[in-house]
Amino acid sequence: MDAELFPTELQPRDQPLAARMAPKRLEDFAGQEHLVGPGKMLRRLVESGRLSSALFYGPPGTGKTAMARLVAGLSGAKVVELNAVVAGVAELKKVLEAAKYDRAAKGQKTLLLLDEIHHFNRTQQDTLLPAVERGEVILVGLTTENPSFYVNAALLSRFTAFEFKPLTERHLGAILDRAVTDAESGLASFKLAVDGPAREHLVRMSSGDARRLLNALELAALSTPTAKDGSRAITLQVAEESIQKRAVRYDKRSDDHYDHISAFIKSLRGSDPDAALYWMAKMLVAGEDPRFIARRLLIAASEDVGTADFRALLVAQAAFNAVEVLGMPEARIPLAQAAVFVASAPKSNAAYLAVEAAMKEAAEGPAREVPLHLRDANLDAESRGHGRGYQYPHDFPNHWVRQAYMPDPKRFYEPSDQGDEKRIADFLKRLKGGA
Repeated sequence: MDAELFPTELQPRDQPLAARMAPKRLEDFAGQEHLVGPGKMLRRLVESGRLSSALFYGPPGTGKTAMARLVAGLSGAKVVELNAVVAGVAELKKVLEAAKYDRAAKGQKTLLLLDEIHHFNRTQQDTLLPAVERGEVILVGLTTENPSFYVNAALLSRFTAFEFKPLTERHLGAILDRAVTDAESGLASFKLAVDGPAREHLVRMSSGDARRLLNALELAALSTPTAKDGSRAITLQVAEESIQKRAVRYDKRSDDHYDHISAFIKSLRGSDPDAALYWMAKMLVAGEDPRFIARRLLIAASEDVGTADFRALLVAQAAFNAVEVLGMPEARIPLAQAAVFVASAPKSNAAYLAVEAAMKEAAEGPAREVPLHLRDANLDAESRGHGRGYQYPHDFPNHWVRQAYMPDPKRFYEPSDQGDEKRIADFLKRLKGGA
């Protein structure tokens, strides 16, 4: 048979290293022990050939595509691969019609690998429902996003969802070592000599992404001259040039956005300025709107510092105003100042808890009317008695006098012993106890 003039698929040795090193067996997977470890559900389903429609989700370079293709290879089904970025409803319907025919006429199962399924809108996702429901196609969807946000509930209920987690440095190190020594699919023919610092840098800078690691290793191998003995020395300098800089895994349109701001807020609350600065810096480096961070600082200054240090809200407000005026990159400086201040301030959520309790009482407690002596006396003092009997606190010692400010009094604010609140607590106790 004549060779194709324009081959549609790359030959194995022409594929990128990351594609060549994709696991061919469950035993070859690095990481994801919670999915493919002995006795785990995904492993049992794959080995038994009984995997039904599934969703693989998680960060890039964690093995989702490799697992999907492994499943396809073991299924005995006709395999069709589509990418939701480029595939439209018309193409999808053709695949589903063919799958329906093959199932009815030939008893042939079709396994549809749908990459980046989150790019399909609700209508496109609904197109898949009947075929999945009737078992005319086994659908394996792949996504880097949280499926709860991007896959509609009807389709999600027909999936078994499996979360792929970022690979640890130990897993990445094993992948690198296997790629260096693998004679069939790896780089053994290059006789790479990867020194310790270079290996550590490549692993650390890959941020849990095996594809990024292998791409950098391949670039290092191809760009390094061969020594007289036929080896290629991968030094730290070569590694740094090959991977250039650390990948920041953060998508402000996805749940990464909420995870990182949550870590930022909890670091502020936990009085860890270093952690707060790191999460803030990561968001800024990834292009997050600095005003979004400034708003969260305002909330933290009130909710978590509150009256333990009155200055926190003033500093956070000043930082917000500065961000509005400056923009990036200068805005990072007042944001850092505010983050360090809020994280380092004494903490109290007493004011937050007080307003929550007061709002609950206003919504659910007994109805309370404003007492006559507290009402506005400007118009109705004579005819209705508004303001009658009110005692002006500044006319009394310590500028305080005991009088009722609320029918059926209930206490909401319980100052803590932190920072300024200790002084507040002592002041209130002294007033009410000594009058």
